[in-house]
Amino acid sequence: QVQLVESGGGLVQPGGSLRLSCAASGTTRIFNSMGWYRQAPGQRRELVASITSGRRTNYADSVKGRFTISRDNAKNTVIVLMNSLKPEDTAVYYCYADLPYSPTYWGQGTQVTVSS
Repeated sequence: QVQLVESGGGLVQPGGSLRLSCAASGTTRIFNSMGWYRQAPGQRRELVASITSGRRTNYADSVKGRFTISRDNAKNTVIVLMNSLKPEDTAVYYCYADLPYSPTYWGQGTQVTVSS
């Protein structure tokens, strides 16, 4: 059973930084894609950043230049470093991971609040 466990959320002031980490367990297979979505109250879940097993990255326009995603295939871990955080980055952040011929796996979510 694949499980994704997130860590690193919290409260930060505008302009601050946070590092979110997501560790996958229950498989030794390499995920095709891993990354992060977020959902703010009353909003749709949106893709924040993703990274393939070949380390090709994709970012939402709203976070380009501020967020950096990376992964460790050997540890099945994905990390996003979030800099210059803004109040509009406030949301629940969800880690996801994709394996071939399997449904998408999701983490439980971690709250990120950007406020003074």
